[in-house]
Amino acid sequence: MPSSPHSRELAVVGGGIGGLAAALAAARAGREVTLVERAAEFGEIGAGLQLAPNASLALEELGVLDEVRRTAVMPPRLVMMDALSGERVTELDLWSDAYRERFRHPYVVMHRTDLHAALLAACRAHPRITLFNSRTVTGAEQDATGVLLRFAGTTEVLRADAVVAADGLHSRLRRQLLDDGPPVCSRYVAYRGALPIDRMTGSMSEDAAAEAVMVWAGPRMHLVQYPVRRGELYNQVAVFESDRYDPGSDDWGTEAELEERFAGTCRTVRDALPLISRDRRWPLYDREPADTWVFGRVALLGDAAHPMLQYLAQGAAQALEDAVALGSALGAHADAADAFTAYTARRGERAARVQTNARRFGEICHLEGMGATLRNSLLRLRSPQDFDDISWVWTPTRTTASATS
Repeated sequence: MPSSPHSRELAVVGGGIGGLAAALAAARAGREVTLVERAAEFGEIGAGLQLAPNASLALEELGVLDEVRRTAVMPPRLVMMDALSGERVTELDLWSDAYRERFRHPYVVMHRTDLHAALLAACRAHPRITLFNSRTVTGAEQDATGVLLRFAGTTEVLRADAVVAADGLHSRLRRQLLDDGPPVCSRYVAYRGALPIDRMTGSMSEDAAAEAVMVWAGPRMHLVQYPVRRGELYNQVAVFESDRYDPGSDDWGTEAELEERFAGTCRTVRDALPLISRDRRWPLYDREPADTWVFGRVALLGDAAHPMLQYLAQGAAQALEDAVALGSALGAHADAADAFTAYTARRGERAARVQTNARRFGEICHLEGMGATLRNSLLRLRSPQDFDDISWVWTPTRTTASATS
């Protein structure tokens, strides 16, 4: 990267799933793209993720769905269980004719690093994309013709026609452009990780072999389980609300609280707890929807734009939808500022709806007492082929990529 200003059509800040997808979509729309990532190496942390059919559609439009299928698992069912009684509450049949006719794209579960690797390989192979590591953006200065990015610890700068900020939950560029304070902590914390599937024993091994997505819902906590990486690994995520939340301390959401919260669960859930990774806890954050993600020639994308709680399993999916919509807008508008306006007009309302409903679904999942009893009674009446409640999430307005080069 040269040390004096120069023009590149588009700069993307952030080399995670959203940033790589945005770079790929923009390049396929005919733009020259420079992507800058603060880490010394490209990579992704975390464990499994769920990709509903709206995400699979986006991956298809980005040209990477076939590569994703090489390591992904297509689960036959989404199953909700009562974490206390161990009873089945409801399920969705993901291999049914009703599902295929309605959504036409698979429901996929996979390791987060495998999705990142597929997007990274596609970006590295694209002649219009240039990737840089070890570049921490400290700020953006813009005028009517472009944006100047500055980096920590160097006089190096990058001038671009426009910038996409895909720098995550704690986006530095968002803080500069939108003074709406820090992300909101839900007081919930997650412990997550994937382990070899042959370590699952007893009833857990039966669930693992069935390859379903299992959601064990309980009072102020839940456990999610599903296979990833061709079925070789089993992903587990234990989530609970901490009674000791303290915004000024890290001494909350501890392993002791994890054990305490899940102590009254059924045998299968208790048997899973010792096999859940404890090396890191993940506090769960979101925000209220922003009025806009676009500030002249800078646009926010993914978690920088609309961080959401994980209860609808839509964080990565919404970032992928952002990228496809961005690529479509860049293909339709020569001026990036006009493209950004079209992008946020297409995506803002939908992402905000998913963002706010993720909170509500979490509340439903974590009901206790009579609330949980009523929830279970109502959900038991559902057919496994009834997708009416979730179809709006899984069916975005289709955007067709403007170029496939």
